[in-house]
Amino acid sequence: MIELVHPWALALLALPLLMRLLPAYKESRDSVRVPFFDTLVELSNQRPETGAMVMRRDRAQQFLVNFTWLCLVLAAAKPEWIGPPIEQQKSGRDLMVAVDLSGSMETADFTLPDGSQVDRLEAVKYVLEQLGDQRASDRLGLIVFGNAPYLQSPFTDDHKVWAQLLAETEIGMAGQSTAFGDAIGLAIKLFRESDSDNRVLIILTDGNDTGSMVPPVDAAKVAASQDIRIYTIAIGDPATVGEEALDTDTLQRVSELTGGRYFQAFDREELAQAYTAIGELEPELYETISFRPRQSLHWVPVGVALVLYMLYHSVGAWGSWRRSRSARA
Repeated sequence: MIELVHPWALALLALPLLMRLLPAYKESRDSVRVPFFDTLVELSNQRPETGAMVMRRDRAQQFLVNFTWLCLVLAAAKPEWIGPPIEQQKSGRDLMVAVDLSGSMETADFTLPDGSQVDRLEAVKYVLEQLGDQRASDRLGLIVFGNAPYLQSPFTDDHKVWAQLLAETEIGMAGQSTAFGDAIGLAIKLFRESDSDNRVLIILTDGNDTGSMVPPVDAAKVAASQDIRIYTIAIGDPATVGEEALDTDTLQRVSELTGGRYFQAFDREELAQAYTAIGELEPELYETISFRPRQSLHWVPVGVALVLYMLYHSVGAWGSWRRSRSARA
């Protein structure tokens, strides 16, 4: 299908008709008076007279001028070829994962399916890799936090890169404390910079907040105002005391304020079940984008007019050359 971007330009087609209403162009020339003018008249057998001469075009010239004007007006109207609609699907959800890298995460109290005993971070990595494979429709991001939160991976559709950046995390690389509330604050900032309306934050921690500038509950209230749902997962031993003790009340409160849920994962099976439950609460979401490809055709009428113009003058030049050659012969 062909559409005109500037259809109003077709009004210019009437401009030559308006030009016909104007009088023909006349040009006056100065004459030279010579004393032997009468003698020239007698020798030429012509009588002097006054008047004007109007140049006339042949039919080919008239057609070429009118057709060229038509082509130029069509080019100004900018015709475009509109192709059939094309639909594409893109990620419909931004899912940020915040992982605690404090020193307590090195406690080896998780067992993998092969029977090996690993620390809490390795268990988290094991389950998160499966999460990346299962959330094909989501744009994943990764925040690590300790003394302060740090962006490990911005939102991306490339889950392999996301998994690689997750695998490169190490215990203590962000400090030994647990800035739980500041991690929520950093996630809020990143969600504001994204264009998705469906925002989910998953936080994994094995301790309480020990160094945040913004308390977790206050940060959760801000997240709720930004339509960000937070799912908190408490991992590790619930009997831990001191600074590394789990603050389950705060974790539950953060989830409730944002419309999320709180999970306890004290072994690998419970951790996997928590992600399965989150997957059921946040099913895969796609956004469909439809567009129609456009290809400009304004060069076609210009090219046709140029070809006819060159053809006309080439034929005229060839005819003049033949006539001059015949005259010399």
